[in-house]
Amino acid sequence: MNEKNENSPADEPEKPAENADSVAGSVPGQDTEQSPPDPAIVGAEGLGTEEGVDFEKLDMEWTGPDPLEELQKENADLKDRLVRAMAELENTRRRAERERTDAQRYGAVKFARDICEVSDNLRRAVEAAPEPADNEALASLLEGIGITEKSLTQIFERHGVKRVEAAGQKFDPNLHEAMTEIEVPGVDPGVVIQVLEEGYVIHDRLLRPARVIVNKRRSGTAPKVDTSA
Repeated sequence: MNEKNENSPADEPEKPAENADSVAGSVPGQDTEQSPPDPAIVGAEGLGTEEGVDFEKLDMEWTGPDPLEELQKENADLKDRLVRAMAELENTRRRAERERTDAQRYGAVKFARDICEVSDNLRRAVEAAPEPADNEALASLLEGIGITEKSLTQIFERHGVKRVEAAGQKFDPNLHEAMTEIEVPGVDPGVVIQVLEEGYVIHDRLLRPARVIVNKRRSGTAPKVDTSA
């Protein structure tokens, strides 16, 4: 038998295969550390793709409220609250303006009502005075009272205070206060035949009603019906 050569390559012990990582690490300039995995792919388990998260699949499986609808509802609610706040602000402004106007126009109602009594007394003094005849002193006094009454009337008108027209007018419960009724022939029923106390208005409000005597309806007389309409 032939003896095997001790130095034959077949008898040499096999060298272990070098690790691929060690081989790659042996390349100069190559980083041997592995990069961390993509969290999007790892976190979205079962939904990842090679490029990343499959957003279409995510949208199909989303069961919560729609964020766009939630924002639209919130926007509509904010708009409604804004409109209500603006309307309330406008109402407050108008109310303040109306109160300011009323204070300017009707702030002196009580004072004007009291001054009306002064005008009444001046008129009563002129009506109650006898005829001056040859009494120059009395004539001068009555003339002065008349001038004072006229001046007071002008002041009233300057501040929006006017007398209520009553004599010969149809009775108006909004302006007149009937003290009594008497029957006067030749006068239409419901017409004021005498003024006992003058009435006054301030701008468009009644300051004091005129106290009057009204002609009453004659017995057996039917009320007139206006058929012109």
